[in-house]
Amino acid sequence: MKIYHKLAVLLVLVVFSSCKNDDDGPDSIPVRDRGEVALEDDAELIEFLQTHYYFFDEDEQPDLDEDNYNEIRFGLIEGANAGRTPIYDLSELRTKVVTDSDVDHNLYYLMLNEGAGDSYTFADSTLVTYEGRLLDDSRFDHADLPIWFDLTAVVRGFNQALVEFKTAESFVVNPDGTSDFNNFGVGAVFMPSGLGYFSSVRPNIPVYSPLIFTFGVYEENQTDHDGDGIPSYLEDLNDNQNPFDDDTDGDIFPNYADADDDNDGTPTRDEVEFDNEGNLIMPFPDGDGDGTPDHLDEDTSADSN
Repeated sequence: MKIYHKLAVLLVLVVFSSCKNDDDGPDSIPVRDRGEVALEDDAELIEFLQTHYYFFDEDEQPDLDEDNYNEIRFGLIEGANAGRTPIYDLSELRTKVVTDSDVDHNLYYLMLNEGAGDSYTFADSTLVTYEGRLLDDSRFDHADLPIWFDLTAVVRGFNQALVEFKTAESFVVNPDGTSDFNNFGVGAVFMPSGLGYFSSVRPNIPVYSPLIFTFGVYEENQTDHDGDGIPSYLEDLNDNQNPFDDDTDGDIFPNYADADDDNDGTPTRDEVEFDNEGNLIMPFPDGDGDGTPDHLDEDTSADSN
């Protein structure tokens, strides 16, 4: 697939941000019960999946190689398309349960091509193209050219679908500035509003809206957001793929974004060890032998080792 590079690191994502704004002040409308909305959204998503099929649109950008084109579209099964297979019945459709705000949500994703390159984690960065639509097929966001996304800064549903895919098997940068990607991840995710924007007000997205994102995945970069030498995914202490609820010292900054995780005055980087090539050594040091690594134990610093 030949694509012109548009490599932008988004530190703050205006439309794709995972931040929730459930209460805008005393005059705001009361937020609905998340469990109740989850059930309603799941029914809407199932109805969509049972009444729609997918196809590849080869007309919007005819200069692209149609054999690798990943512009996914959805059509209603009716009339001339009455014989189409519903998405719901396809073997490529997968389901996973994602817990968010103490509510279990069904997340549906269509794995059209897993990708043959590298795996990555929920806390890494990926080079993707994507398109966001509502269930009525109206588009609210898109990136036709590859763009870097920090997966900790996107909505939970997109994050949890993307980690099921891999990057391109290979790519070649051409003299004209384009890149040819081979065997990259291609798919779609159908998410309830609880894994999207829920009650937050967003441009062109009504509150409590289930969302659809289609995407291609090309490259990845492992991230260490706070520069402490520990990859961000290893700072997910409760192993729930949500980096925001791990805050050892309770200082509001989650561990993956905190250079001193235990607030003992010694930077985390100085309480872990690296080999001669700068690679992190595990298991982590535990100077007082209490079972808690030094960088997470405010009573133990590197000086006691």
